[in-house]
Amino acid sequence: MDVVSFLKDKTRIPVIGAPLFTVSYPELVLAQCKAGIVGSFPALNARPEEKLGEWITMMKKELNDYQNNNPEEIVAPFAVNQICHHSNNRLEHDMEVCVEHEVPIIITSLRAPQFVVDSVHSYGGAVIHDVINIRHAKKAIDEGADGLILVCAGAGGHAGTLSPFALVREVREFFDGPIVLSGSISHGASVLSAQAMGADLAYIGTRFIATQEANASEGYKEMIVDSNANDIMYSATFTGVNGNYLKPSVVKAGLDPENLPYSDKHDMNFGSGPGDNQKKAWKDIWGSGQGIGNLHEVPTVREAVDTLVEEYEEAKNFLTKRPA
Repeated sequence: MDVVSFLKDKTRIPVIGAPLFTVSYPELVLAQCKAGIVGSFPALNARPEEKLGEWITMMKKELNDYQNNNPEEIVAPFAVNQICHHSNNRLEHDMEVCVEHEVPIIITSLRAPQFVVDSVHSYGGAVIHDVINIRHAKKAIDEGADGLILVCAGAGGHAGTLSPFALVREVREFFDGPIVLSGSISHGASVLSAQAMGADLAYIGTRFIATQEANASEGYKEMIVDSNANDIMYSATFTGVNGNYLKPSVVKAGLDPENLPYSDKHDMNFGSGPGDNQKKAWKDIWGSGQGIGNLHEVPTVREAVDTLVEEYEEAKNFLTKRPA
């Protein structure tokens, strides 16, 4: 499936709402889709695993009913994120559920295994894989991924350190398929900038944490609104993979941001089972991208998307009217 063509008439603005651990629950994802952008959620947010099928069934029905009752509105599809790591003992089950329901877009993280790609292609779906460097990008393409999410410097949660100017152009040297760009995008003008660089869509996460429908604490939302780029720190301590986090949340957890314990990829654990309810690192420490300095309130998702669309159109008009 050509993701770009598929989404062209199904979105108001070329944006995918990033899947957010513990934050992207059905209320948020449905609001994103109804507002005209692709909503997504990690399969692991649906706990216990039986909830995944229930969520997907409910969301498909609600979006279908909403579209039928509002034929003039653009209602976007949703995507499901799969963490392809050996510690994720739910992957096979969760993929079976997604295949059964023919989820149109599967977002893969860490790897894009052949069985996942083949399973999604069996019903005409698409796999887009998130990467932080060229080596990972080429490997994902070799494994059959249909598109790439380039997670650049400043992205929330697990993120790379490369400039989007560098990574997009380098990937375009060998890949002409769909590119979704991530990293500090929280304004409509930044979405247009992503397209100007050579990306097809923008990947936005942090903007939607600070919305009314997000499954995040009021303290988390308020901290995003009250912070700026200088309050973001980059560390592998919390999950074993480098990511961006709100420094005030680290301090609030009783840790010294300048003296954190060492951790590496071998400490990653996405498993579920006995003890599943114990606190996970990503629940204790709040992830955030750098693009928060322009966020000053906690709107509804509809209001946030309306603002993005308005800013996007204003940016296009500005460039059109700007003297050469």
